[in-house]
Amino acid sequence: MKKSILAYALISTGFLSTATLVHAEAYNPDSDAAGVYVGGNYGYLRVDGDDEFDDDKDAYQLFLGYSLNEYIAVEGSYVDFGDYGNSVASAETDGYTLGLKLGLPVTNNIEIYAKGGQLWYETDYSVLGVDGNEDDTGLFAGVGVSYHLDKNWAVKVDYTVYDNDLDVDSADSDSDFSTDMKYASVGLEYKF
Repeated sequence: MKKSILAYALISTGFLSTATLVHAEAYNPDSDAAGVYVGGNYGYLRVDGDDEFDDDKDAYQLFLGYSLNEYIAVEGSYVDFGDYGNSVASAETDGYTLGLKLGLPVTNNIEIYAKGGQLWYETDYSVLGVDGNEDDTGLFAGVGVSYHLDKNWAVKVDYTVYDNDLDVDSADSDSDFSTDMKYASVGLEYKF
């Protein structure tokens, strides 16, 4: 009987210690929001453009940011948009972004946010058999939701639209087109 009571006491103490540890690591937006964070997203990319330049692909993004507080962060990223296009025109694009992220804590664990800023990108293309390379800039805007698992880890769902133009001087006068890249993704973020 004494062994059963001792075993029960040890097991109960272990559960209480674990519960206390988990509770001590919970995310608090007032005290844990500020600081450096890193992460990555992987998701579905929809490329919409002029002249039926439409395609669906997957893409990934790596990001680094600094939160000033629970409301404002500065974030930079690398985005690989992958290959997209059709038999007439195809392209491969990757780029870098820098922008602001404005967040609003809904609960201690859930945050909604909007972001926007500048995109610098490089596109390798082939239009009507003419190959080339184009460096340009564009804008991006997006919205998302973060769920904080604890004070360091968060899971994110994000939707971002990147706007860019591709001017192909060497093919023909109808080869200039504009694309909107719509990126829906799921990601993981780690805050230091």
